[in-house]
Amino acid sequence: MYRAITVAREYGSGGGTIAARLAARLGWDLIDNSLIKQIAQAANVDPEVCHECDERVDSWFHRLNKSTFGLGVFEGVAAGNVFDADTMASLTRKMIEEAVYQGNVVVVGRAAQCILQGRPDVFHTFVYASMEDRIRRIREQYGSGFATPDRIEEQDRLRAQYVEYYYKCDWRDVHLYDALFCSLIGEDTVVSAIITAMGVDMKQKDQMQHA
Repeated sequence: MYRAITVAREYGSGGGTIAARLAARLGWDLIDNSLIKQIAQAANVDPEVCHECDERVDSWFHRLNKSTFGLGVFEGVAAGNVFDADTMASLTRKMIEEAVYQGNVVVVGRAAQCILQGRPDVFHTFVYASMEDRIRRIREQYGSGFATPDRIEEQDRLRAQYVEYYYKCDWRDVHLYDALFCSLIGEDTVVSAIITAMGVDMKQKDQMQHA
């Protein structure tokens, strides 16, 4: 029986919305951008700092500073008091592993397909869409200034870089996933397809919940 589902997604593909609908349909917890706030509280830092580090890799300058001179030397901040992408990645992994230990969670992005790879109780999915559809989604959500192929491809590149740097995985490697879905078939259709692929009997589930 599955305890968790991971939803990796192309930027603008609607994967986040699909994950939210999937969690609601199953009655499971959703781990998405809310993780940023949780980590900020745990680390006692500004959520905006966590947001800037989320699914990102530190610049080469920061990594050089950290490895050669110690954290924060150039910034005048004592080592151990700096929150960076490494810290974010480490805390993200711990929280995802803890959430899956509790069970019944849908995890969006954050390299969860790599963190939880090989576990028979986790179902891994990837959501993609055409560039045209992704541009439309981004335009509707953030405005036309963000809805360009270059900006969208840059977000994909950053996500791929994060997965490769921290977990040595190719984000687009189909072997990381149990199923891949094109959101053009409809968000609710994808949700139903994931549930079917997992072998969940929703009628039986509903009956048990209302018994």
